[in-house]
Amino acid sequence: MRLLLVEDDAMLSGRLRIDLEQAGFAVDVVDNGVDAEFMGESEPYAAVVLDLGLPGRSGLEVLRHWRTAGNPAPVLILTARDAWHEKVEGFKAGADDYLSKPFHVAELIARLHALLRRGVARPPGPLKIAGLELDEDTQTVQISATREIFELTGTEFRLLRYFMLHPGRVLSKSRLAEQVYDCETERDSNVLEVYINRLRRKLGRDLIATRRGQGYIFGADAE
Repeated sequence: MRLLLVEDDAMLSGRLRIDLEQAGFAVDVVDNGVDAEFMGESEPYAAVVLDLGLPGRSGLEVLRHWRTAGNPAPVLILTARDAWHEKVEGFKAGADDYLSKPFHVAELIARLHALLRRGVARPPGPLKIAGLELDEDTQTVQISATREIFELTGTEFRLLRYFMLHPGRVLSKSRLAEQVYDCETERDSNVLEVYINRLRRKLGRDLIATRRGQGYIFGADAE
């Protein structure tokens, strides 16, 4: 899934980007409020990590503008330690969660997973769909019938997770690419097909069906 990280501290954002990518997210980073507002309006992010103390335009103002425009992306705000008033204002502006600085990256990732589960009415624990069990911590997938476990590359993991969160739905190549790649990566549809074929070889060819001219469909309704 694709995230927007809005943080003007270059050292912090650099570390967070690496950690979030290792956790299986495609991450875009901006360091000011003006660019953040534009990116949030232009791209279909699964979630946003938003610092409130930004140059150009405050994070609170950016959030208010997004919500006024009808942007529903889950937003986790970052606040200074003990700045309770910022938390209150953030929730009033439409934030979904908050985290005080300094924080542990593991908590940030756990909170993001919780936000994403809410968006698809998903219960806690491993993602289990169509005879597969996806472990988001180890980025491995287990076939329930055989108990065989496969390691996944970062792109394979992001792609499979998106499929498993949207079973039985036709997903176009462009929609998949928007969630699998960040804005700096060239989105080549042929490369996307390569990763889909890798998943088919590992998990079974019938699990991901091609709908000619439309895209792909995953799960029990794939045939």
